[in-house]
Amino acid sequence: MRSATTALPGVLLLEPQVFGDARGFFLESYNQKALADLGIRQPFVQDNHSFSARNVLRGLHYQVRHPQGKLLRVVVGEIRDVVVDLRRSSPAFGKWHAVLLSGEAKNMLWIPPGLAHGFHVRSDGAHVLYKTTDFYHPECEQTLAWNDPEVKVDWQLEAEPIVSAKDALGGSFREAEKFE
Repeated sequence: MRSATTALPGVLLLEPQVFGDARGFFLESYNQKALADLGIRQPFVQDNHSFSARNVLRGLHYQVRHPQGKLLRVVVGEIRDVVVDLRRSSPAFGKWHAVLLSGEAKNMLWIPPGLAHGFHVRSDGAHVLYKTTDFYHPECEQTLAWNDPEVKVDWQLEAEPIVSAKDALGGSFREAEKFE
């Protein structure tokens, strides 16, 4: 597995080795040793699968108590995946980074604990799979406003996104609970 660093410390774009022929392809989506060799040593405790239609925007979600690292990939479709650094100790505190993830590219993203995460679906639909390093605790989940004027994420939207009622009530970066 190859990795590339991003503008945010600890966030890695991963490219698994893909073995393909006329029958299709094979790839390892998770290999504990390969990830440990890249510095990702946290154990994963939960797998999630979401499906979203075109133009759905989910996020930006995080948990300060029970923080989650996420290993994310798209099986079908394409998303613009966004992370915002909420770690006060990070040189990139308050900055965001976006990558395109798709079933066709077969790339993955490692998001360490301490970042808010969200995505926007750019294809007709997208199946997103992700592993987490801690369990989902709905009582601990927080939402940073996807359109916060201080963070200024460029979602590259072509139309007003479809956002859940919960995500529409996301808080401002200024008032958001942060990580140390």
